[in-house]
Amino acid sequence: MTRKKKTEETIVAYKGFNQDLTCRGYQFEIGKTYEHKGEVEACASGFHACEYPLDVFGYYRPAGSRFALVEQSGDLNRHDDDSKVASRKISIKAELTIAGLVKAAIEYTTSRCKPVDPESPASSTGYQGAASSTGYQGAASSTGDYGAASSTGNRGAASSTGNRGAASSTGDYGAASSTGDYGAASSTGNRSVAMACGIEGKAKASAGSAIVLCYRDTDAEGDDYARIVHIKAAIAGQDGVKPDTWYQLSADGEFVEVGE
Repeated sequence: MTRKKKTEETIVAYKGFNQDLTCRGYQFEIGKTYEHKGEVEACASGFHACEYPLDVFGYYRPAGSRFALVEQSGDLNRHDDDSKVASRKISIKAELTIAGLVKAAIEYTTSRCKPVDPESPASSTGYQGAASSTGYQGAASSTGDYGAASSTGNRGAASSTGNRGAASSTGDYGAASSTGDYGAASSTGNRSVAMACGIEGKAKASAGSAIVLCYRDTDAEGDDYARIVHIKAAIAGQDGVKPDTWYQLSADGEFVEVGE
């Protein structure tokens, strides 16, 4: 296992903590900056965080942990196996939900993709369009109604924003996000996340992966229509949530099984 040489720069990263905001016995607070006095080496010393948001799940499980957006600076030492970075300084900027991490993962991936022709299958904006990404850290985005986005490479992101859209991520550490009404998000890779946050959205995930669901109030009127009443995260295969099974969130904020 090799480690990359040290550099000096400032980067945005993502960090996991225990429930009390400790990490390996060190107490942190939101809004504070910390400096390490000794050697900086990935997996050995310094303050650690991950540049790719979903890599934090390799160190802190989605359920029972807390996560934050951080800024790392000073001496940096990157790890070769994933996006973990050791730093001399770290600033704990803001706490993030799992939904926030998923959103950040999609933005991370899409920001690193090369521009594509609008007619390319990697980007679909029309009605009933299809977007497919099969490469490592690829991104597939479908924004039209009834669209489908599929990402099959590791650390890929699939995003469907139109109504009744479908997002599927099959690679490890991937993110599938469906934000349109009646959408579906499926994540089958290891340590991945499936998120559906539109009206009556549904999601399923493989064992050990996370599901994030919202329940919206569709009986309200005016500005309160479809407001978020509940948001809940779970790990498939734990606490009665079955792997590879479609779920929606009930009006009581509980996971309920639904058909395909």
